[in-house]
Amino acid sequence: MQNFLYSLALFLLFISCKELKPKDKAIELSVAEKIANAHGFEQWKNVSEIAFTFNGRRSWLWNPGTNAITYTKDTLTITYNRTQLDSTVIPIDRAFINDKFWLLIPFQLVWDKGLSISDPVKAQAPISQKLLNKITLSYSNVGGYTPGDGYDIFFNDDYIIEEWIFRKGNKDEPSLMNTFENYKDFNGIKIAMEHKNAEGNWNLTFTDVKITLKAMAK
Repeated sequence: MQNFLYSLALFLLFISCKELKPKDKAIELSVAEKIANAHGFEQWKNVSEIAFTFNGRRSWLWNPGTNAITYTKDTLTITYNRTQLDSTVIPIDRAFINDKFWLLIPFQLVWDKGLSISDPVKAQAPISQKLLNKITLSYSNVGGYTPGDGYDIFFNDDYIIEEWIFRKGNKDEPSLMNTFENYKDFNGIKIAMEHKNAEGNWNLTFTDVKITLKAMAK
């Protein structure tokens, strides 16, 4: 009987200690993940296809699952797969990477390898002059079609990107500064449809954007 009571006491002590053990803290998201999620990154796993036209010049249809891509410009249509690139499609794939980067920069923050991201600071945006949050992206000098570039990303307190500065070769002087505006929601993914410069005489646009979810594709 004494052994039973002793064992019971040890068991109750074990249970009480286990209950008093502090719960594991939630994993803190990085600033890149917060920006991506604010633009709908958690929905990306459900995307079957994404179609878009870059600045009225060329159109794309991309299946992220298979990496199959269809490129259309004027009367020319070419289909290829990014897992099987050869010299004949490299110029087209270079254009795709550029256009996709513009379209999905919030997601590139978590996709891209060889990317260093600074801690966020408060800074004045170059075009609106608003006080926003800023991170600086620095790409490695190895790999990719345009290695070594740098970007300053300006985002609001909701982690939505409002402006950026592109610095070719990570030089100090800006190569391009423009806005991110006219956001639209496509099945939970937020896309900035327009990018304007400070002078207002340049506007890069996206049209014909369509994001198909896997459930919709069945």
